[in-house]
Amino acid sequence: MSVLSGKNIVLGISAGIAAYKSAFLVRLLVKKGANVKVVMTPASKEFVTPLTLSTLSKNEVFSSFTDKNDDNAQWNNHVELALWANLIVIAPTTANTLSKMANGTCDNLLLAVYLSAKCPIYYAPAMDLDMYKHPSTLESFRKLENFGNVQIPAGHGELASGLIGYGRMAEPEEIVSFLENDLLKTLPLRGKKFVISAGPTYEAIDPVRFIGNHSSGKMGFALAEVAAKLGANVVLISGPVNLKMNNEMVEVISVTSAEEMHKAVHSFYETCDVAILSAAVADYKPKEIASEKIKKKEDSLILLLEKTVDILASLGEIKQKQFLVGFALETENELENAKTKLKKKNLDLIVLNSLKDDGAGFKLDTNKITIITKDNKVIPFQVKSKMEVANDILTQIIEELNV
Repeated sequence: MSVLSGKNIVLGISAGIAAYKSAFLVRLLVKKGANVKVVMTPASKEFVTPLTLSTLSKNEVFSSFTDKNDDNAQWNNHVELALWANLIVIAPTTANTLSKMANGTCDNLLLAVYLSAKCPIYYAPAMDLDMYKHPSTLESFRKLENFGNVQIPAGHGELASGLIGYGRMAEPEEIVSFLENDLLKTLPLRGKKFVISAGPTYEAIDPVRFIGNHSSGKMGFALAEVAAKLGANVVLISGPVNLKMNNEMVEVISVTSAEEMHKAVHSFYETCDVAILSAAVADYKPKEIASEKIKKKEDSLILLLEKTVDILASLGEIKQKQFLVGFALETENELENAKTKLKKKNLDLIVLNSLKDDGAGFKLDTNKITIITKDNKVIPFQVKSKMEVANDILTQIIEELNV
């Protein structure tokens, strides 16, 4: 999943030959998971059709304040469009539109949206070589930089005039890459390495049976997704679950048993900045595993169990620079038990769940948590979706890390 996933993007198109590339740009942004609304200058429709862009974006294309052919047409509210956007990309930005942006001229819907925006604005210049080098264009670049607008640099190559030089609009793939890299720079967890465990472990009894629990892995997967959206590089170590991760910033390591999870977590722990152990690891495993399926011959079956390795405690023992987060699922004396676990296992943060709370527990899409910090600050939360809970946990981690 790209950092652009879920972003609302207004794509502005002005009247240059490079407008034909905008169709490819829309397609790429949509493939990245962005919601795209296109705003065209009236003249840009001579280069690419609104029908093409609306089909690719799956949204209405805007080019004027009203439909002059419809007496009952509603006003296209430029303020609403500007406030809807998480970012605005104007590509191509012709010399004419560039000058209007720099000088506050507002003679079409695109310029009105631009002047109403409160979000980051990116623009991709597209013009001929002499226009690109003209002092007035260079002055416009300086003004837009002072306004906080971000230029997606034009490339060097053959131009529509036949000249060769700078002024060629960046290719759609380059624009998308530029946006992703620029947005990543602003994220609070950029460059941080996370190890997150999720799901249950299965401890084999024989080749077909195991000891396990009802953990779905949803909480751990939500934590991994939110951490990645905040810029972190995430290794997600998951027990057997029916979930998929589609974020390119998350590497998924699949394991089955507590011992396998222990080895996997430790292999990444030394170089990580934050470890969040949300997996529901089995506390016990059969002391001996039958090599063949156990036949149902007797009325009862006695299994001799032994403790599994305590992964969280083992990490707390060797903790150096890592920020270590554990989970506590309790049914009685919840707060006291969680505080004891926090101290005993040398954690920096613990997330408490109670099976007594409605909306909390295994397999649900919601959770109800209480966060306890190392200095015993207790922060309770209401029932929320697990994605919202993950965001609350990551927000607290960011506060504790002071990043």
